[in-house]
Amino acid sequence: MAAARDDATDLATTAAPSAGTARHSLRNYALLLALACCWSSTYPLTKIGLGSIPPISFISARSLVAAVFLLAILRLRAIKIPSDGRAWKLFAFQQTINSTIPFLIITWAQQYVPASSTVVLASTTPIFAFLITWGITRHEPATLLKLAGAILGLAGTAVIIGLDALGGLGQEIFAEIAILLATLSFACATIFGLRLSDYDPMVVAAGSLLFGGLVLLPPAMIVDHPWTLRPTLEALIATVAMGIFSSALGLMLFYMCLTRLGTLTTNAQGYLRNLALGLILVMAGVAAMTIPGRQFGRWLRLVLRR
Repeated sequence: MAAARDDATDLATTAAPSAGTARHSLRNYALLLALACCWSSTYPLTKIGLGSIPPISFISARSLVAAVFLLAILRLRAIKIPSDGRAWKLFAFQQTINSTIPFLIITWAQQYVPASSTVVLASTTPIFAFLITWGITRHEPATLLKLAGAILGLAGTAVIIGLDALGGLGQEIFAEIAILLATLSFACATIFGLRLSDYDPMVVAAGSLLFGGLVLLPPAMIVDHPWTLRPTLEALIATVAMGIFSSALGLMLFYMCLTRLGTLTTNAQGYLRNLALGLILVMAGVAAMTIPGRQFGRWLRLVLRR
């Protein structure tokens, strides 16, 4: 119990600089919206990737793609990855509970649970984060208003995704429970991530993803025999897209939001990303219906030239 109290005190001390007016700046909320946009396509892209790539190989590949992308940017910025054991222990533990374990679970479960139901179940992360904060760590205020907001956000997600997603729940009970356990792991990772606030968010993301990709590489080689796979072009594009946008940029923004907005507010992106995906699809549909074909072709050629 004493160790738990010490951990909670450490987390509260770490979170303290994020308090005050800085926490509520428009720039920080813009970062939260950007995070939601980056993570909005995670589950649909996973469904596409799993069409011809096994779960372990898929997660390892997208993690390594993300790590290489971030390491290249860090090299351009002349920033070095820490080499001390303490930093890599933190990176390894954070990656394990924030990505490796939960994504392995969810990727496996998505073979049995529809994407819409997965999104609803995964949106319980803010509620788990509230309960852990209120009952154990107490590193930031966990008010009834925030609990009400988490519940309303979950209800709003179900409405946006479609209430029929709720009707499909209970058909694959073990896979659904597995998704809930994964969201619990996400919630724990959000709170533990405060310990990494001393490092550059891009460094944390790069180090964590590199560890995650490398640790899954041997199991992927043994179980999946990736040299025998024949992934489709769509699956390869989904892997690269997830690596760059969802994993690399998304994880970097996640750690930025964590230190600036706190754990409970950062977890609210789970609700925003469902809205962001809907808005992107609606805007794309409107553009496709209203922009003349010739004008769109000229615009596309202009973009490609740049």
